Amino acid sequence: MITVQHLQKSYGHGPSAVRALDDVSIEVPEGEVFGVVGRSGAGKSTLLRTVNLLERPDSGSVSVAGTELTSLNGSALRAARRQVGMVFQHFNLLANRSVQQNVEFALEAARVPRGQRAGRASEMLDLVGLADRGRAYPAQLSGGQKQRVGIARALAARPKVLLSDEATSALDPETTESILDLIARLNRELHLTVLLITHEMDVVKRICASAALMEHGRIVEQGRLVELLRTPGSALAGQLFPLAAPGPGDGPTVIDITFAGGTADRPVIAQLAREHRLDVSILGAVVERIGGTQAGRTRLSLPVQGEAAAAVVADLRRQGLIVDWLRGGEAA
Repeated sequence: MITVQHLQKSYGHGPSAVRALDDVSIEVPEGEVFGVVGRSGAGKSTLLRTVNLLERPDSGSVSVAGTELTSLNGSALRAARRQVGMVFQHFNLLANRSVQQNVEFALEAARVPRGQRAGRASEMLDLVGLADRGRAYPAQLSGGQKQRVGIARALAARPKVLLSDEATSALDPETTESILDLIARLNRELHLTVLLITHEMDVVKRICASAALMEHGRIVEQGRLVELLRTPGSALAGQLFPLAAPGPGDGPTVIDITFAGGTADRPVIAQLAREHRLDVSILGAVVERIGGTQAGRTRLSLPVQGEAAAAVVADLRRQGLIVDWLRGGEAA
């Protein structure tokens, strides 16, 4: 549905130029929620704005629903952009227009006939749970309600793709949950393809099936979350399940065990202690559901090292578990 290939984008010229995108390629399958995560300045917003060509890349290509947007200009580009809706962090509502009129404005821009606008806007407001707020003005709404209006406006022209630019960053935790639930429901009910950017790993864990990690304008890692969790040394998996660094008194060998899918509910640690006759210490653990799959990470301290520790790790890996050394063994 969305194919981005080898995007380059710089701001400025000469030695002082800032490279915002450096050979960025991603692919978002139809009907999927795909997250791009990274710190401020990583290039996430620039990437998102190139998908609907609010920012035109210096080189590379962007295709949405089989149409290469980077080859279009003028009216052809404007028509293609109607397939892409966008939700902004700070809502961007028109203060002097009612909620209904804000949604109708998007339909006016999409050149929907006047006689169809009111009905379509009411339909979208009902879809996002604001059927009774059409006559209200933005100043009368909560932050969550404003974002729901923004989502209704983005979906008014019935796009195939929804872009979310840090849509929950300005909201409190409870409201963030409700907006994420709404996006997930729209993804299911409308078979909507969603590309969202965020710096919050909780957003990725909550609704994304796949994700990409950006650093300094480059994609460091990308893929389906469940597969990344099963990849030894995955940077994204490590950020999804952050645990405090081991301390000096935590034993000669420290390992992380990552669980995903069918391995998450097995008594691995009890079995490990019993079969290897070890007093295993649990230094930390996180268990959550990601993409509908039970997953987590447990950090263990082993009172052995060398060949004895290697035997423990080999046994765990034979069981299909992902094991990363933090101290001793392969980390030494």
